[in-house]
Amino acid sequence: TLGIKLHRAAVGDRYVVEAMRQKELNIGGEKSGHIVMTDYSTTGDGILAALHFLSILQGSGVKASSLLNAFQPIPQQLVNITFNSSHDPLENPDVKNLLIECESRLGKLGEMIVRKSGTEPVIRVMVQHDDEALVSSIVRKISAKIQGL
Repeated sequence: TLGIKLHRAAVGDRYVVEAMRQKELNIGGEKSGHIVMTDYSTTGDGILAALHFLSILQGSGVKASSLLNAFQPIPQQLVNITFNSSHDPLENPDVKNLLIECESRLGKLGEMIVRKSGTEPVIRVMVQHDDEALVSSIVRKISAKIQGL
């Protein structure tokens, strides 16, 4: 490990910044790629983050290619499921039960985030686990259930 402690927050820069302020942290980010550095800004800024990274890299004398070995990717799928119903699919009892079953199948080695978009009629599903076949299976089941409503 890199010796970095992970703190979780709700999705969105606003919630990330709120958690960072509460815990007195100065760098945070989300899966979408937003990196927030509260010493400089209160929103995700990719160019600022890249310049800061390059500055640190240049000062360290380390080659960027050598840092890639520290990254161990985990199979992950992110899908957006459009729904036409006026009802929230995540309130459907069958969907709720399926999500509980899927969380159980993932166990402690996986992660699943299922949320309704705040801006469009879409359910966002992210699943990750070392077992890529399990990830695909869970994403397919959730997609089929929501699309079948």
